[in-house]
Formats: sequence, C-alpha cells, structure tokens
Amino acid sequence: MKIDKFEDLKVWSEARGLVKDIYSLTASSKLNKDFGLKEQIQRSAVSILPNISEGFERENNREFVLFLKYAKGSAGELRAQLYLVRDLDYINENQFSQAYKKIVTISKLLSGFMTYLKSQLS
Repeated sequence: MKIDKFEDLKVWSEARGLVKDIYSLTASSKLNKDFGLKEQIQRSAVSILPNISEGFERENNREFVLFLKYAKGSAGELRAQLYLVRDLDYINENQFSQAYKKIVTISKLLSGFMTYLKSQLS
C-alpha cells in the first residue's frame, strides 16, 4: 500500500488522537492550574504530530527517520511528564494508565516505522 500523504499514516492518526486526549486531560484535572507544567505537557504532545508530518514531507527516508526520532523523543518526554503529574496527584491512576498506554503505542509505532524506513535505505 502506497502512502501519498502523512494523514494516511497510522502513527500520525494515533498521535493526533493523543494530542486531543492530552488537552482534555490537562483541562479537566488539577493540572489545569499548574500553567507551566500544563503547557509543557501540551507542547510535548503537540511536538509528536508535526515532526511526523515534516519528516514525511521531506520526501527523503534518511530525513524522515530523523524526524521520527524527534517525535519519539517527544513521546518519551511526555511519558516522563506523565509520571510527574501522577506523582503530584494531578491525575489519577486510571488517567495515567490510559495516557501511558497511548504514548507507548505511539512509541512502538514510531520504532517500527523507523526500522522499516532504515531497511529501505540499504
């Protein structure tokens, strides 16, 4: 199956859903009042999406892999921040678990996609 636009990528779609979930989580929890941390978490989530898009639009697998690495780094940053907001009791265990699973899924999709693109370079 040929992918013609980044909107067709499963990982991009998952990341888009994650951004929506993170904004909802930050608006409806105690985190809403911690403006600095709330904004940092939102920025980490948002960063994943445009890195996937920009890498795709470069039309070069080496560069695409690089931007997927940036996206994966942002996913790791978001995962670490999620632990912090759980430790601060800004979110409950269920909220943590749901968000954590989505972030890990996205990280795995990014890793698998990078492996595939690297194999196409050889």
